[in-house]
Amino acid sequence: MLRSLLPDLTPMRRNPDYRRLWTGFTLSNVGSQMAVVAIGLQVYDLTGSTASVGVVGLFALVPLVVMGLYGGALMDHHDRRLVGLVASVVAFATSVVAAAQAWAGVQSVWLLYVVVAVWSGAAAVSGPARTSIYPRILEPEQLPAANALSVFAMNTSLTAGPLLSGVLVDLGGYRAAYTVDAVLTLGALYSLWRLHPVLPEPDEDGAPRRRGVRSVLDGFAFLGTAPNVRMTFIADIAAMLLAQPRVLFPAAGAVVLGGGATTVGALYAAAAVGGILAMLLSGRLGGVRRQGLAILVSVAGWGVGIAGFGVALLAAGGVLDRRHAFLGALAAMAFAGAADSVSAVFRTTILQSAAPDRMRGRLQGVFIVVVAGGPRLGELAGGGVAERLGEGWTAVAGGAACVGAVVVLGLWQRGFVRYDARHPTP
Repeated sequence: MLRSLLPDLTPMRRNPDYRRLWTGFTLSNVGSQMAVVAIGLQVYDLTGSTASVGVVGLFALVPLVVMGLYGGALMDHHDRRLVGLVASVVAFATSVVAAAQAWAGVQSVWLLYVVVAVWSGAAAVSGPARTSIYPRILEPEQLPAANALSVFAMNTSLTAGPLLSGVLVDLGGYRAAYTVDAVLTLGALYSLWRLHPVLPEPDEDGAPRRRGVRSVLDGFAFLGTAPNVRMTFIADIAAMLLAQPRVLFPAAGAVVLGGGATTVGALYAAAAVGGILAMLLSGRLGGVRRQGLAILVSVAGWGVGIAGFGVALLAAGGVLDRRHAFLGALAAMAFAGAADSVSAVFRTTILQSAAPDRMRGRLQGVFIVVVAGGPRLGELAGGGVAERLGEGWTAVAGGAACVGAVVVLGLWQRGFVRYDARHPTP
């Protein structure tokens, strides 16, 4: 029984290309998360301004959206291995520049902003390139297991990267964190270098493909004719826009729960820890046929977890003492993170298996924009609501709205509820 629940390692055992890609990008993502924390700390050290740290997010978001969309079009017209390799080289170069400025003591916040912008654009291309390669090197039945392993790796990076960054900055300064990041980025470069070319498959009708901006628009036009693929994006947007709790964490941890920076950091990490635990028990995900229904249930689970987080905040200092409320908040966020990770596995699997190869790059670009941009919009909305309702009620209302949205989506798109993984249709 327990053996069947453990992660399915078949893609690792049978496919050396996948094994190298998974290992290389896992190491690279750990380094990236280290750099994200180090840059935020260095910007604050240089400026003493939280607002200046917030500007880092703006410099990261705009290139991510632009290159996520345009980079996806490049992948559908060129060798995906080469596109990913070039993007990884650019990411490595930015890591080297970050390390060099720290070793040289440059102390320029604008240089750090530029580094963030270039790195974000490169990451918006390299990640989707890797994901769009998986359906070409793996059997269709192996995709859920491969995506579960990828989600496990990402949650591990989100947990280990910040912790390692803090330790390295304390021991060796920013130059140590940036240097280790650059070294770890070499893992992604090596895995792509060893891969054979992955050329886009020709269209069945032999018609030439449009390039540039028109190609990006073709990707959005395809979504208009692909209700199942489209629903994977809509479901995620509903979760992130209506029930995004990260903007609540500073006040929730430092004021409502009466802790400090450690309490706030634990709230940030709890969702990633929940995702790790869920993926450690992901062995049976590959046998789920009703993947659309599984996504809706998982998104509803995310909403329940966020609402539970809000209940813990409302109970702090009243029904529960602050220590027990803190534990309840951590448990709720871990549950939400586990549900979100399961949703991510099936959303990626449907995108990979139901979309035609000629569209996978562009759709992976849209995917990365939704995954990165949705939480930013959710934070903006949540921050405004919290000013009026407070952190606890904002989380409860957002979680309830998320569950309600899932019910509406399920009634609206019954075909998505009936989606059968054995007969994938866009």
